Amino acid sequence: MLTPLQVDPSAITSGVNNAWILTVSFLIFFMHAGFAMLEAGQVRSKNVANQLTKNMLTWSVGVIVYFLIGAGVSTLVGGGSNPFGYITGSSAGWVGWLYGAVFAMTAATIVSGAVAGRAKLRAYVTYTILLSAVIYPVVTGLTWAGGFLTTIGPGFQDFAGGMIVHGMGGIAGLTAAWVLGPRMDRYNDDGSVNIIPGHSLTFAVLGTLILCFGWYGFNVGTSAIFSDAGVLSDQLGRVALTTTMGMAAGAIGAGAAALAKTGKVDTLYVANGMLAGLVGITSNTNAITWIGALVIGGLAGAQLPVVFEFVEKRLKIDDVCAVFPVHGSAGVLGAVLFPLFAVPGYGVSFVGQIAGVVVIAAWTIVATALVFGVLKAAGQARVSPEHEREGLDVAEHGVNTYPEFGEPDVVADGGDDFRTDGGEDVELRTDGGHEIRTDGGEDERDIKMVVAMLRPEKLGDVKQAIAEVGAPSITVTNVSGRGSQPAKKGQWRGEEYTVDLHQKVKVECVVADVPAEDVAEAIREGANTGEPGDGKIFIMPVDNAIQVRTGKEGPDAV
Repeated sequence: MLTPLQVDPSAITSGVNNAWILTVSFLIFFMHAGFAMLEAGQVRSKNVANQLTKNMLTWSVGVIVYFLIGAGVSTLVGGGSNPFGYITGSSAGWVGWLYGAVFAMTAATIVSGAVAGRAKLRAYVTYTILLSAVIYPVVTGLTWAGGFLTTIGPGFQDFAGGMIVHGMGGIAGLTAAWVLGPRMDRYNDDGSVNIIPGHSLTFAVLGTLILCFGWYGFNVGTSAIFSDAGVLSDQLGRVALTTTMGMAAGAIGAGAAALAKTGKVDTLYVANGMLAGLVGITSNTNAITWIGALVIGGLAGAQLPVVFEFVEKRLKIDDVCAVFPVHGSAGVLGAVLFPLFAVPGYGVSFVGQIAGVVVIAAWTIVATALVFGVLKAAGQARVSPEHEREGLDVAEHGVNTYPEFGEPDVVADGGDDFRTDGGEDVELRTDGGHEIRTDGGEDERDIKMVVAMLRPEKLGDVKQAIAEVGAPSITVTNVSGRGSQPAKKGQWRGEEYTVDLHQKVKVECVVADVPAEDVAEAIREGANTGEPGDGKIFIMPVDNAIQVRTGKEGPDAV
């Protein structure tokens, strides 16, 4: 048995490095949860499942394609020999492949946020296959794998993918959104913009923070490699510092820009600004000063509202999740400003950086436009107008992300099928009443419908109250409408829009024996908050009712 002193230090270093690379690869993989939440929060509720599915398929399809084709293409473009040797290679080779794969899948998943709400799933998957097999590998082949961009001046420098991964993904997303065209109703005939808010700021912010956490795998993970002497690389502390400073400055820069533009600190811009700040310093984090991190991160955040407005109002491109200002333009900014804030003696030049940005952008635009252009010409790029109206969750996946209004805390029939009354089992009707007839056999009961428009958050209290008066059977519909409640202003990415149709639930309860007035009073008590907008209750006569299963009519059918 070997003692520690008899073990080759290089073997220990190699083992520790491989374990570390696997750890940060898992951390970067977890960023897909962040992308899923961020994108799901920024789309409408009818398209949430579609975005979640795209994020899962990006990894599932893309990682296999990158293993079989993409990683080898990257090596081939970079001039390497035996480009596909890793497939049957050693453990270290497979670890290195996985590390490259999580970067590739990050670039791929960025695109889904730009084309949300109207791209066919098959079109997105097709593009993911081609991006993983060719488009992204060509970029890494020209840069990290030793291609010709490394020969221009001191070479194009991108430490952890600020331009190679994020800038490329943001430019690809913008191009794809341009080819597909905007979502329905995004623009009016005169070119003016309609704001389409996403359905959950909570999801968006949660996704942002998960991405920020995973970003340490991108930057610090790339830096924390052990040397043959067994010590951590000298740049580790610098990368940890500049990554954190850039993230913080990005949030402040975006919030300040939104405040100057609208007079309010927009929550979504602050979240997007954190990411833009991270993108801005990802290419240069290993060799800039902390002052440079603050400046680049702050500028990357501040450019968000400006670039988004330019894309939205001048270019008329519907970039749903703002992937270009967050990833594209922020990535370009960080790569180009690198020489301005580089530590003394570091080999980086404006010529090399600009050349790299131009080549990567040109290749990405041409390749992406070609793929989506062919799909569009074949009628396979975009869903039909009917499916877009219906929502991609139902049209593409046959699911409803939010199928219920609340917890099933009240059973539909209010209890047992039968109850004892005077020692006899009597069938309990769904309105809580008994069979009651006159001597002549005719029903003397009126059927009435109680309809209420209420606050969604009060539905649980109302359901309980209705059950307690003996009429538990109700129909609930999600509606929006306008009554005496005044309109209010909403804001989405700094743009104001009028909310004059308020979200409500419509509760309908048909009764015969139970007095409609008792049901209405129970609803009123359960729904009352004392504030404008509590809703209204209507009582209406019902001519007849027919039970489908038995054919019973009148009160017995109720």
